Amino acid sequence: MMLFLARRTAALVVAVLLASFVVFLIPYVTPGDPVRKIIRSRVAGDAIDGSAVEALSLQLGLQDPLWTQYLRWLGRFASGDMGLSYTSRTPVVDQVLPALWVTLSLVVLTLAVAALISVVLGITAALNEGRAADKAITAVSQAFIAMPEYWLAPMLVLVFALELSVLPSAGWEGPTSAVLPVAVLALRPASHFTSAVREGMLDALGADHVVAARGRGLSHFHTVRKHVIPNGLLPLTTLVAVWFAGLLGGSVIVEVIFAIPGMGRLLFDGVLNSDIPLAQGAVVVVVGLAVLLTTAADLVHGLLNPQVRMRHA
Repeated sequence: MMLFLARRTAALVVAVLLASFVVFLIPYVTPGDPVRKIIRSRVAGDAIDGSAVEALSLQLGLQDPLWTQYLRWLGRFASGDMGLSYTSRTPVVDQVLPALWVTLSLVVLTLAVAALISVVLGITAALNEGRAADKAITAVSQAFIAMPEYWLAPMLVLVFALELSVLPSAGWEGPTSAVLPVAVLALRPASHFTSAVREGMLDALGADHVVAARGRGLSHFHTVRKHVIPNGLLPLTTLVAVWFAGLLGGSVIVEVIFAIPGMGRLLFDGVLNSDIPLAQGAVVVVVGLAVLLTTAADLVHGLLNPQVRMRHA
């Protein structure tokens, strides 16, 4: 098991370092003078003449080898220094932290709703395999998967905000502001979660220890509660973490449509305004959290799954 933990931890570190290096290279691979871009990200002010560029290049170590610059940039980033935003001339970290809190709140609410729906529907479908309830739940789940956010969000705004006037159409100022964006974001993961829970439950129902438990006289209810549901929900842990990681950066469309000041909107603004430090800060934070969450889910799944524990013992 220690080998399993060591491998996952090593993979986490390598993935974060590779992602951060790619982000570090953004000023070098986009059009324009990379030296001026880097200086602009560290020093406030647009007008920088040639002599100032040379002096600041020496001062900031921009003549050093690329790997040296990367390690220095990574050290500053790890200490919370993400540079200055091109557009606002304020530290990027002061924009990233509030936006991150908003996005985390949105994602947690979304996944909580999606997981609750999927557990109820998935268990119901599995316990009624082949019956009308199973077929109806499967059909509805597949229909929700086919609904893209960029279509569903305007439809919900049109109905609930403009026609019925029962929910706000934009902003992030109270519980009601979260209803429409959470509904839009939750449908697709809820559909995938429902399918995963259904399949996990069916596999658990056919497991040898479940059959043996029924043979010992344990009731169907207690068998399902003690042996089937805990094992049937295992795939959900990994899926939730994967969707958590995806929603951190994948909520751009929803955050833009509903004017939510989260990481997706921040990344969108950074790219739209060619604000490299802002885009770098948003991407590194999102990717770092995504990799961390995915790795944590693998570890939890490995600790809970007896087969994984035996294989890596």
